[in-house]
Amino acid sequence: MSRYEFTCPECGQEIEVNESMREATLTHGCPVCAASVTPADFVAVAEQQTEN
Repeated sequence: MSRYEFTCPECGQEIEVNESMREATLTHGCPVCAASVTPADFVAVAEQQTEN
């Protein structure tokens, strides 16, 4: 599942979200301050693989 780092352009809150949370945030705004957000406010987080 894709992971994203969201940074609110208004309040500066940083939250790591999954794909469905990203879509909800784009639709409803920042979960902290309700500011409108754009796809540019999300950065994909690289999946880290563990060594065995």
